[in-house]
Amino acid sequence: MARRPDLTTGPARLAALVRSSVPPMHPEGLPFVGASLAVAVAGRRSRWLRRAGLASAAANAAFFRHPPRTPPTRPGVVVAPADGLICVVDEETPPAELGLPAVPLPRISIFLSLLDAHVQRAPVGGEVIAVAHRPGLFGSADLAAASADNERNSVVIRTPGGAQVISVQIAGLLARRIVCTAKPGDKLAIGETYGLIRYGSRLDTYLPAGSDIRVTVGQRSLAGETVLAELP
Repeated sequence: MARRPDLTTGPARLAALVRSSVPPMHPEGLPFVGASLAVAVAGRRSRWLRRAGLASAAANAAFFRHPPRTPPTRPGVVVAPADGLICVVDEETPPAELGLPAVPLPRISIFLSLLDAHVQRAPVGGEVIAVAHRPGLFGSADLAAASADNERNSVVIRTPGGAQVISVQIAGLLARRIVCTAKPGDKLAIGETYGLIRYGSRLDTYLPAGSDIRVTVGQRSLAGETVLAELP
C-alpha cells in the first residue's frame, strides 16, 4: 500500500497524494503513450482523433503501470513473479533450452489478462545463472499448450542457499515482445523488477523438488508480494 504523504495542506499535498495513489509507468510504455499523445495533438481539430489518441494514451499508461510492492522479509519464500490468476499448479520438466535435467519439478502458472500489471519481478533473491529465449507461437496464454508452444524467455536464479528457481515469461495471443533486462551474473533482490511482456501473457515458475506450495488454482497473485511457496 502506498505511504500517505506527511503534508497537511496546499497544492504540494495534493500532488503528493496523486503520486502516492497513481502508480508510475514502466519506461517500456513511454513510446506507446508518446505516440498516442502525438496522434491526439496532430488530430486536435478532429474530435474523434483527439479522443482516440487520449484514450489510447490512458490505456497504455494503465497497461504499463509499475506499482510499488513490498516483498516479505522472512527467508526461504518464493513470491509471485507477476500479477494475475493462478491457473496451474502441477509438476513439469523445465524448458529444454536451459539444458537442465529432464526431471519434473513443481510448477505454478500465472495468467495475466490485459487488465493486470505486466511487469515481472524476481521470485527469489540471488544470482542469475542462465537466461534463454526461445521463439514460438502466440497462442492464447490461458491455454495449457502455451507453456510448451508459445514464445518464451526463461531466467534461472540461484539463491544464496543454493536453491534454483526458474521464472519463464511466455508471450500470449496479443503479446509480441518479451522484455528481459536480467543477464547471467546479475544479482537480483526478491521482488526486483527484471522484465515485462506486452499485452497479455503467462508466467511459469519452476520450484525445487520438495517445495511447500502455498497457493491454489483460482487464487489471484500480486507480483513481489504473494508467497507462492517455501523452499525446502
